[in-house]
Amino acid sequence: MQISTNFLFDRASKQMGSLQNDLAKSQAQISAQKQVMSPSDAPDQNSVITRLKSVLSHNEGYTKALESVNARLQSETTTLSSSNDLLVRLKELAIQANSATQGKTTRAAIATEMKGIRDQLLSLANSTDTTGNYIFSGSKVNTPAFSSDANGVVTYQGDQTRMSVAVGDQRNIAINRPGTNAFVRVVRTDGAGITTGLGFFQAIDDLITGVKATDGTGGPAMSRGISEMDDLQRGVVLAQAESGTDMKVVEQQNAVLDDTQLNLKTALASVEDLDMAAAITKMQKQLLSLEAAQASFAKVSQLSLFKYIG
Repeated sequence: MQISTNFLFDRASKQMGSLQNDLAKSQAQISAQKQVMSPSDAPDQNSVITRLKSVLSHNEGYTKALESVNARLQSETTTLSSSNDLLVRLKELAIQANSATQGKTTRAAIATEMKGIRDQLLSLANSTDTTGNYIFSGSKVNTPAFSSDANGVVTYQGDQTRMSVAVGDQRNIAINRPGTNAFVRVVRTDGAGITTGLGFFQAIDDLITGVKATDGTGGPAMSRGISEMDDLQRGVVLAQAESGTDMKVVEQQNAVLDDTQLNLKTALASVEDLDMAAAITKMQKQLLSLEAAQASFAKVSQLSLFKYIG
């Protein structure tokens, strides 16, 4: 069987072309430090990489949502803590005023301080978060939670809606608390045994009015008002505890997401990142093979039938 010179040239050229392509691919992989340079190189492996990156992206979205929830809960917790401190002071002043030793002038001064505390509480109840949304207005985040009319009567303007955001594929966390769940109403029973609901701020206003009007001997109205302060404080403390529990849930979910992200990144690295030591060794072998093929081709190209005639 005769082997033509063209055949030898074609075979050598194809061999060198293949070796050059393999070397170029290895060089590109090393430069990018990636195993797969294009989807066609390894369709199955590229599919796994795409899926892992998609899950990582989703989890990063959940992490950002948790950051937003945590910031809002911190604002809520701080507000409720300050409100509780003010209620403690308010009760102290009421007890101080409910004494026969206090004169009219002193009681007037106490009532003035209590009115200032009441106004501070109203300001806190209308607090906003870092994005400017009202914390205690339910879903009506652009509306102040509580509003005073011309007579100073305070009413709740929000709603009872509790909103939530997804912080996991099957996990949602509430991001708000209606104002009436923290600044609670009290139930008041009159002398005839009839009960009525009374707003948070109305209960405080009634107590302040009682401090101004009392002659210092106390009485049922003052005792009732001091007792209602306990109910108001209980509502704020309970809301503060719930807010703290929610922050703990956020912390735990963050830990879960951190672990998940670490596992996903490890899995992604195993199918996407290049083993540099192995890749460099492979490239060096390809380079030696190419050099050998080029040397062989050079010798073949110098062959001539006439050198063997004579």
